[in-house]
Amino acid sequence: MATDNFAPNKNWWHHSVVYQIYPRSFFDSNGDGIGDLNGITMKLDYLKKLGVDILWLSPIYDSPNYDNGYDIRDYFQIMTEFGTMEDFDRMLEEMKRRQLKLIMDLVVNHTSDEHPWFIESKKSKDNPYRNFYHWAPGKDGKVPNRWGAAFGGPTWTYDIITGEYYLHTFTSKQPDLNWENPIVRQEVYKIMRWWLDKGVDGFRMDVINFISKVPGYPEGHVDDGRQYSDGTPYYINGPRLHEYLQEMYEQVLRHYNIVTVGECPGAHLHEAELITNPARKELDMIFTFEHMNIDGGRRQTFASVVHSGNHEGKWIPKLLDLRELKLHFTTWQKGLIGKGWNSLYWNNHDQPRIVSRWGNDSSQYRVLSAKMLGTCLHFLSGTPYVYQGEEIGMTNVRFPLLADYRDIETTNFHRDAIQSGVSLEEIMAVIYRKSRDNTRTPMQWSGSLIHGGFTNGVADVKPWINVNSNYTDINVEDALNDSSSIFYYYQKLIQLRKEMSIMVYGNYDVLHEEHMHIFMYKRFNEGIQEIIVACNFSQQSVTIDDSSLNERFKKNGRLLISNYDDNQVNNKSDWLHFRAYETWAIELPVETE
Repeated sequence: MATDNFAPNKNWWHHSVVYQIYPRSFFDSNGDGIGDLNGITMKLDYLKKLGVDILWLSPIYDSPNYDNGYDIRDYFQIMTEFGTMEDFDRMLEEMKRRQLKLIMDLVVNHTSDEHPWFIESKKSKDNPYRNFYHWAPGKDGKVPNRWGAAFGGPTWTYDIITGEYYLHTFTSKQPDLNWENPIVRQEVYKIMRWWLDKGVDGFRMDVINFISKVPGYPEGHVDDGRQYSDGTPYYINGPRLHEYLQEMYEQVLRHYNIVTVGECPGAHLHEAELITNPARKELDMIFTFEHMNIDGGRRQTFASVVHSGNHEGKWIPKLLDLRELKLHFTTWQKGLIGKGWNSLYWNNHDQPRIVSRWGNDSSQYRVLSAKMLGTCLHFLSGTPYVYQGEEIGMTNVRFPLLADYRDIETTNFHRDAIQSGVSLEEIMAVIYRKSRDNTRTPMQWSGSLIHGGFTNGVADVKPWINVNSNYTDINVEDALNDSSSIFYYYQKLIQLRKEMSIMVYGNYDVLHEEHMHIFMYKRFNEGIQEIIVACNFSQQSVTIDDSSLNERFKKNGRLLISNYDDNQVNNKSDWLHFRAYETWAIELPVETE
C-alpha cells in the first residue's frame, strides 16, 4: 500500500517550487544601477515560464542598507531605491494574475539602529522603548560578556548616552530586539498582519531561532586563543523559542492560508522536528545549515577570524566529502518523514554558487554538473528553492580588488584576517570560494547588452556591484534559445514534481551510501511505485557493481530525465557506468514476490 506522508495534512505548498529573488540584483528598470520592484514585475513571465509557484523576495523595506536590507528602518515602507508602495501593489497584482504566490523576508530578530524604536531606546534608561532591545551595564567596567558577533567583532556596543551596552548578534548597526518584552512581540505581529492583509502569501523568517536569549547573558566558551567567546548556545534555539513561535502561530499565522519557513542556523534535526511538526503549530519548514557547513574546516592561522559557532569554519574551505552530504540528506529525509517538512536548497543570498562549489564551472562541465546538482535536489522530499541565476548555471565571481566587494561579512573577514597575519593572496582565494557576493552579482539577462542586460542605463551607469564578466557566455537570452539548456532542464524537473506525487510524498532510502562519487537514492511508495535517482559528483568515469539493479533498469526502466541527451542514454548496456557528472532518474515498476 502506498505511504503518503502528511496524507491528512497536505498543503498547497507541498507541490510548489520557490524562486528566491534578490531584488537589488535581479533587474533594474529605471537605469540607476539598482534592481527594483518594477524590474521584477517586468520579468514575471520569465518566472512563470520556468514553472515556479512561489516568489520569495529578500528585504525590500526602508533601510540604511548597511547589510543589504537586513537592517530595517521602517517595516511599512519600501526602500526608495526599489520603488514605491504603489509599485509593490502593482507587482503583487501582476503576480496574482499569473497565479504566482509571494513570500516576504521577515527580519525581526533585529532592526536597524536607525529604527525609531532604537532611537528612542537610546535616549534614557526610563524611556518607554528602552526594553525593546537588550541593554546591560557591563561587568566591572567591561562588556557584559565576550560573545563574538556573526560578522566579526563583539556582540556588545557601548552607548555613551546611558553608559550601557546594547546587544547585536550581527553588526552594531543591527541591535537585537528583546522578545522577552510582550509589547515587542505584539508590534511584530502587527507588522505581519499588515503585510498578510495586503495579500502576501507567507514569510521567510530571518534567523528566527535567535529571538530567545538566555537570561543573564552567560559567558560563552573560548578556545584556540580566540579573542571572542562562542555565545551561540545562549542565543540560538533559546529557552522560549517554541513558546514565541506558538504564540505567533496562534495570534497571526493560523488566520491565513500561507506558508512559513524559518532560517535556523544551528538548528539540527531535533529542533526541526519540533518547529515543523504540524501538530505543534509553529512553522511549516526551516532552512537547515548542516549541509552548507560540511565543506568548512579550521586552521590555527585563521583561529582569530572564526568568531562564533554560527559561522564555524566558513572561511576555511575543504573538499566536499560526498559521504557526509549523503549522510546529511538521509538523516533529514528519514528524520522528518511523517513529522515535519524539509526545505531543499543549494543556493541563496548567503551561499556561493553551487555549480562552482560542488559542481564544475569549467566550460566543459558547467552545464552537465549544474543539471546533475538540480536532479539531486529536486527528487528529494520537501519544498525545493531555486535562487536567481541557478536555473542558467551562473557561477562564482572573481573580482580582482577587495574594493569590488560589497558584503559586510566579506569585508569584515578581510579586515580580521589581515590583522591576524594572513596573506592577501590566501584571503582572496577564500573570498573567491565563500563570499556572499558570489550570489549577489547582477542577474545575467543578455550576452550582447552592456552589464549583461541587468540595467537599461547608459554605459556610464554602473550596477551597484559589478556583473560577472562571463555574462557573454552565461545568460538568460542564450538559455531560452537553447532547448538543451539548464533552464529547460530545471523547467522539466519542476514539471515532473507537479506530475508525480511520489516526488513529494514518497519514502526515501539511500543506495550505495559509502560510494565516494555517486549519490544514489530511491523514492518509493511501498508495493506500487519506485524511482531511482543517481548523480555522479565527479568528472571521473565511475562504475557501480550492482548487476541485479542494472538488469531491472534494462528490463523495465522508464527514463524520466538525464543530463546526457545522446542516443546512449536510452540504449545503455550498463546503466551503472557513469560518465563525468552524469545523472538520471528512472522509474521502475515495483517487483512482486
